[in-house]
Amino acid sequence: MNNINEILYALMGTGFTFFATALGSAMVFLFRNDIKASTQRVFLGFAAGVMIAASVWSLLIPSIEMAKEQGKVSFIPAAGGFILGGAFLLILDRFLPHLHIGTNEVEGISSNFKRTTMLVLAVTLHNIPEGMAVGLAFSLAAQSAETGAFMGAIALAIGMALQNFPEGAAISLPLKKEGFSNKKSFIYGALSGIVEPIAGVITVIIASSVVGVMPWILSFAAGAMIYVVVEELIPEANLGTHSHTGTIGVMAGFLIMMILDVALG
Repeated sequence: MNNINEILYALMGTGFTFFATALGSAMVFLFRNDIKASTQRVFLGFAAGVMIAASVWSLLIPSIEMAKEQGKVSFIPAAGGFILGGAFLLILDRFLPHLHIGTNEVEGISSNFKRTTMLVLAVTLHNIPEGMAVGLAFSLAAQSAETGAFMGAIALAIGMALQNFPEGAAISLPLKKEGFSNKKSFIYGALSGIVEPIAGVITVIIASSVVGVMPWILSFAAGAMIYVVVEELIPEANLGTHSHTGTIGVMAGFLIMMILDVALG
């Protein structure tokens, strides 16, 4: 029964973040033009800041504390899972064909995928660790009788939703520019976020099936998120130059996520 509750909680949290992506994708019905480059930098920076703060407060610190409670050397699960999470995203990044918005350079193995498909896959890469993180936070909330655990999970979901909204618009609007209809652009943009509930539920099932593995899974999600931040979000926020808007976005995202986590959690 507890396992069912954890899955339901994970679905609730990741469903909320998925809804934010879909809502952002719906902006394609309101705007004709693509998002300005300066605005895009702010959004990318904001997403990076949120993910950095979430990795520390919502994942690594709980991983260390949980390992201590289990009588383990606290830093081993945190460090080991962090490395594995980064390696996992590195493998996906190297092999999954994808194309980042604003570039024509295809990453991953060569394929016959359409350009639009690879644009969606690039965003999907970001959403895997986000789904893992939110799913785990709500899974822990289901296990705890303390209100703080649930509020902390809500804080993380709000933070992720805040950066998923512009992310949804950032995929649907360029798809419209590629020649897709409003409806098709919205569907593709929304579907880029469906991986969050999937990744969240799968992660929770694995974590609840193996005794003592939760600290490793928490830090795994943190490592995966930090990989995305350093490899993709921050470089794209700066676009090869020193970008004040991108930097401000990172700091704002970090600050808001930190306040949400500390105030609510």
